[in-house]
Amino acid sequence: MPLRKIPATIVTGFLGSGKTTLLRHLLTNAQGRRIAVIVNEFGELGIDGELLRACGIGCDESGADNGQLFELANGCLCCTVQEEFAPVMERLAERRDQIDHLVIETSGLALPKPLVQAFQWPALRNAFTVDAVVTVVDAPAVAAGTFADNPVAVDAQRRADENLDHESPLAELFEDQLATADLVVLHKTDGLDAAALARVEATVRAEAPAGVKLVQAQHGRLDPGVLLGLERRVEDLIDERRTHHDEEEDHDHDEFDSGALNLEVADRERLIDALAALVRRHEIYRVKGFVALPGAAMRLVVQGVGQRFDSHFDRAWRPDEARQSRLVLIGDHLDFGALRAELQAALNAH
Repeated sequence: MPLRKIPATIVTGFLGSGKTTLLRHLLTNAQGRRIAVIVNEFGELGIDGELLRACGIGCDESGADNGQLFELANGCLCCTVQEEFAPVMERLAERRDQIDHLVIETSGLALPKPLVQAFQWPALRNAFTVDAVVTVVDAPAVAAGTFADNPVAVDAQRRADENLDHESPLAELFEDQLATADLVVLHKTDGLDAAALARVEATVRAEAPAGVKLVQAQHGRLDPGVLLGLERRVEDLIDERRTHHDEEEDHDHDEFDSGALNLEVADRERLIDALAALVRRHEIYRVKGFVALPGAAMRLVVQGVGQRFDSHFDRAWRPDEARQSRLVLIGDHLDFGALRAELQAALNAH
């Protein structure tokens, strides 16, 4: 008997739509499922992967691939991938008897179609099948006509992706994400009134394939049974799903800057205020990192998209790790030395 194929769910959506939040909820409510998760990351710190691993179920590094593969306490795996997609998939295929489902977050890809087409490769087709493409939609952003919470940040992400045409408007990318969807998650709907929600649903249905199910969610809370087990075998259907970029030729693309700053932080509120001011003065699209506050036993997670910042304590500092404050900034034409000096001066001001 041939070994079963591992079903893979691809989660796509613009930066800030809530994909990582959705995955965190999925892992903490796996209900016995052994789920492998692949996360594509930006920056010098694996912030997104760290947050996933800190979702409350615990993990240990397997020691393989310099820590790329992590064992979660509930039997799940977490992989951090940038350009080593195929080798990691091969390793997961070797462990298919230990994996019930694979979930891939396309935070580094605005379009899911090229990724789905990779599952047509014989090495992948023999071991995996694409269970479904799930598109996460930022409902308030669609209602506002911007499609993404921070269009500038998404534009930077798009320019960095060699699969994408940097001249394409965000509306086209949004349409392409919907054109390949098997399930659409309307996220953050709790902030919309009935009329605004109806407009969002009409916009989505106009671009999504006929019959695609729309579900509403807040804070990533969806039953795993809604996301997993759709059995669409999308790799056999993807070529029929037409997108704006099907006939795209190669283009040159601008790059954006990413760098890490080590800081001395004494006050949480002052840090958030200083970061907000810094973002207003510079082309900074994304901020993420960990902060060590004096007298605090817990590590502070800081994340920012555009002018919106969030911070929360996620876990206690481990005895074997350096208690330091380190933030990754992503943006355009950034002088990280000058930014650090400017930010530290604001933090030191009384």
